[in-house]
Amino acid sequence: MNTFVVLKILSYLAMPPASLAVGTVVGLVLLAVGWRRLGWAAILAASLCTVFMSWPPLGDTLLRYVEDQARAAERATPRCCFDAIVVLGGGIAPAVPPEREFPSLTESADRVWAAARLYKAGVAPRIIVSGGGFLAGKGPATTEAEAMRRFLVELGIPETAIVDEDKSNNTVENIYNVRKMVGDKPVALVTSGFHMPRAMRIAAGAGLNVSAFPTNFHALRSTRPPWENWLPTIEGMGETTLALHEIFGILFDKRTGSTQ
Repeated sequence: MNTFVVLKILSYLAMPPASLAVGTVVGLVLLAVGWRRLGWAAILAASLCTVFMSWPPLGDTLLRYVEDQARAAERATPRCCFDAIVVLGGGIAPAVPPEREFPSLTESADRVWAAARLYKAGVAPRIIVSGGGFLAGKGPATTEAEAMRRFLVELGIPETAIVDEDKSNNTVENIYNVRKMVGDKPVALVTSGFHMPRAMRIAAGAGLNVSAFPTNFHALRSTRPPWENWLPTIEGMGETTLALHEIFGILFDKRTGSTQ
């Protein structure tokens, strides 16, 4: 098990809803061995943490921290003349037959739509769709790359303009494989705003010449009714957890997509 997997597991355990379960179990164990104050303190701390992390303004603040970096990267990079538009996986969940026969759009599907718009605007002559899957092969679209290809064709992109990178299972492998495909040529990188800072850091380590084209921004407090900003919600918990995963990745995951 590599460091990335360990950090990912620990980050899940440290955040709700898993943190509530962990805190409760620890508290019950402490109560069982007679450490009543510590036991109740652990249960109370886990409960309060879950409530606090479900508070929408916290998720907004953390997401804005990473998404502002994406916007800054977007402003600092050129807007034209690229060898390819690179779409990172995550916008589509591949088919998993027989349980799920067809690919499923996720909330990050804006990535694929943004790539189609950029292609039609003449930003680059081809689109590289990057993302593997556990059941790669013929038949249903069982890799993210193949699922994105089919979606792009439905959006009017010529099949001849789409190139598959269907061997990667995470962002580091996305970047590594794309770097081998394009070399030093400039590419337009498309991914979600919250994911862009980590993707750019990995690309810099790999020597991939990228410009940022973020999409799918989440820190949109003005789109909610005012009263929802002050009540703990499942959506608020999800936004906080999403932001913390990215922040932990930026701070502690030192892997790069280096081809060396």
